Amino acid sequence: MGTTVFVKKVGGVEIVEPALTPPMNNDQSLPVKPKLGSSKSKSRKRDIPEGLWTKCPKCATMIFDKELDEKLKVCPKCSHHFPISARERIHSLVETCTFEEMDPEMMAVDILKFTSYESKLERDRKATLLKDAVVTGLCKIGPHRAALGVMEFGFMGGSMGSVVGEKLTRLIERATEKELPVIIISASGGARMQEGAFSLMQMAKTSGALAYHAQRRLPYISVLTQSDYGGVMASYASLGDLILAEPGALIGFAGPRVIKDTTQAELPPGFQTAEFLLEHGLVDAIVPRNEMKERLMEYLEFVTAGKKAAAASA
Repeated sequence: MGTTVFVKKVGGVEIVEPALTPPMNNDQSLPVKPKLGSSKSKSRKRDIPEGLWTKCPKCATMIFDKELDEKLKVCPKCSHHFPISARERIHSLVETCTFEEMDPEMMAVDILKFTSYESKLERDRKATLLKDAVVTGLCKIGPHRAALGVMEFGFMGGSMGSVVGEKLTRLIERATEKELPVIIISASGGARMQEGAFSLMQMAKTSGALAYHAQRRLPYISVLTQSDYGGVMASYASLGDLILAEPGALIGFAGPRVIKDTTQAELPPGFQTAEFLLEHGLVDAIVPRNEMKERLMEYLEFVTAGKKAAAASA
């Protein structure tokens, strides 16, 4: 396209001037607007930072993590009990600054040289900031002094090895010496296979310590949470004067598939849940997590009333 010009006469002389508007260049045309539905017009989804929301596996509700922490990891809609760490559980139960931890530096030894055992121990020590799968100590729950042991499922599934058995035995023996009630909160898959027979010995050791504790007519309360199987359930977890459980806790010796294959029989639905075992007499009460402290205070008052009365009349 040629350039547009204007011609004017000034004093009889013709002067050629270019047009004010520059010529249009086809190569400088405006970009074409994309059609609706094209890939260019689609807006990107806003990235949501991780660690703010948690989806409930039972009712699929999205829960704000801060609200979940305030409710002790219990879903506000369906009351599903999420796993909770040993430290969080202790904090929710004991009076402030009354927990005196016992044997915090005790660590397992790979005496059998089991493949990858050391690396798994180191991995879980970093993940949980614990030396092994149980935290023990003396504390106050309300006005009551007690010996408290809390298992950490995040440390190798809460499995019971030589350290777990030794720490619980020392806790029970200290409680017997000081004439205190014992409370053990279990969350475990059973004995720790990486320690072989050493882990199985802990069943007899903890049970023996509880027998001496019972001879002194001192109470023991066992609390079952999350899942309790194998050697733990076959020893101290089932020996309580009172056995409490959180809603939905899974309790048994072996898994349902193993039992079904062994017995070759149809099993009743939910036969390893706390609710089923409450109906059949193994569990004495099902206590929601946010009510656990108050209920433990009531039970401790009840089981220690006789000893207090005897001491008062002496």
